[in-house]
Amino acid sequence: MKPVVDGLKKEYEGKVEFRLYDVEKDAEGAKLAKQLGAKFVPTFEFVNSDGTIAKEIIGEVSEAQLREQLDALK
Repeated sequence: MKPVVDGLKKEYEGKVEFRLYDVEKDAEGAKLAKQLGAKFVPTFEFVNSDGTIAKEIIGEVSEAQLREQLDALK
């Protein structure tokens, strides 16, 4: 998934902020995963500019599915 996310990160630069966490090695990532109740890797949280969670996707998905959610963000 990382190559797909890296490509989208470049494409959406300046429009969407990406935050990637290794929940096994990063204390901040582990804390955030616990706070959000994420139990599986990968888990994608799509957050609107007002801080509300627009969508959560658990597991590997296609680039098209990720792009659809990114385009739907407000």
